[in-house]
Amino acid sequence: MTHSVLLIDGEKLTLHDFERVIRGEVKVRLASEALEKMDHSRELVDQLVREGRTVYGVTTGFGKFSDTVIDRSQSAELQKNLIRSHACGVGEFLDEETVRGMMLLRANALAKGYSGVRTSTVETLLHLLNRGIHPVIPAQGSLGASGDLAPLAHMILPLLGEGEVTWKGVRMAASDALRQAEIPRLSLEAKEGLALINGTQMMASLTALSLLEAEHLLWAADTVAGMTLESLGGIPNAFDPLLHEARGQTGQIAAASRIRKLLSGSGRVTRPGERRVQDAYSLRCIPQVHGASLDAYEFVRGVVERELNAATDNPLLFAKEEKVISGGNFHGQPLALAADFLTIAVAELGSISERRTERLVNPQLSGLPPFLTQNGGLHSGYMILQYVAASLVSENKTLCHPASVDSIPSSANQEDHVSMGSIAARKLRTVITNTARTLAVEYLCAAQALEFSEGKMGAGTETAHRLLRQSVPPLTGDRESRSDVETAARLILSGRLTFEVRKSLDGEID
Repeated sequence: MTHSVLLIDGEKLTLHDFERVIRGEVKVRLASEALEKMDHSRELVDQLVREGRTVYGVTTGFGKFSDTVIDRSQSAELQKNLIRSHACGVGEFLDEETVRGMMLLRANALAKGYSGVRTSTVETLLHLLNRGIHPVIPAQGSLGASGDLAPLAHMILPLLGEGEVTWKGVRMAASDALRQAEIPRLSLEAKEGLALINGTQMMASLTALSLLEAEHLLWAADTVAGMTLESLGGIPNAFDPLLHEARGQTGQIAAASRIRKLLSGSGRVTRPGERRVQDAYSLRCIPQVHGASLDAYEFVRGVVERELNAATDNPLLFAKEEKVISGGNFHGQPLALAADFLTIAVAELGSISERRTERLVNPQLSGLPPFLTQNGGLHSGYMILQYVAASLVSENKTLCHPASVDSIPSSANQEDHVSMGSIAARKLRTVITNTARTLAVEYLCAAQALEFSEGKMGAGTETAHRLLRQSVPPLTGDRESRSDVETAARLILSGRLTFEVRKSLDGEID
């Protein structure tokens, strides 16, 4: 398999580039301009060491030990000890896509040339990334300020020939993987250990991954809601552009436009008064709710795209000005707030979806057979699927408490305010998965409800219905539905539903 090459320089990495790298579609190399910038900053580090100047993390200890001066002869030992001591994470291990994202983002941050790291050090990290040698990284242990110290230390440990990695599906000692791959182990020099672990790359990778999937959830929410509208004979007047332009909210206008196009040509929707004068909120207010989540998504995307190209370690070296500046770019507050915001926005997509599912399975609200089965009593149909959706939505509510409002002092009160951004990003991943399954339940129920009526479906909803039916047949009797839910959720999270629906609409929707 031939791979294209992505050149990184710390300035132009996009979310699309990030996705291609984590999926293993491209190899990564340092751009020539990055090599030049990195060499200049490294020269400044070497000069500081020669002059014996007191510079945090270069000639001093770390955190509360910043006032302890370290002898020049112990510089390499200092950096190695930093990695070893900080590799103390706990809990389940991060998935390989998240780890690949971390490796890419740390390399890209160092490529900016503000960190004083040798080019050979970053190239070793990229060798592992390109060969598919992934450090084993525990998910818990970061406070989200001073960067994601523990996770990043576990990421760097294998470069020294220590710790563990996964390679070709096998978990093994990093020393064995380096030997088999013929990659020399690193010996860190002044400043390098600190520069390699002092950053926001775990929370950034997790949030970037969530953004990629959240885009698919937004499309799925609109598409599946359109199917539900058709199933229940909904009233499309609520999506008239005049109504939404009168309010002026960008996301709301976009969501209403998307629903109109999804329903284009439908013969299953109704006029006001034909069945009812107006629909319940979970149908009538789809643009207002989904649109608000879309606006939140766009805000978070902006934060994350900036962070993909951010210098987030400390201190930073400005070679041209011959300045070394200590500050707090490692603080994860921008990402922490963004991840919490996206968590709430995604959870709301699930919350309103579950209410639509209830309308589908409840005969008093739908006019359809109870629980969407023709032989109620003997068959329970989709009765318990609504329970599942309600359970997932309720779990999401407990996960929506913002992690970013918490802080615990650390390092003997030297680091007395932290972001908890890593916690925000990790629970966002859980809410993404829960919401995908909640939407999957509505997808199944709406498709089943459409089996009980006739008439032309909309341009987008017909595509969505046909796609599901390629894998999940209509419900004619009771069966185990777990695999059906997971199949529908995969269609959503993989982007397959998004792709097929957008293709059917001939690219009409941006």
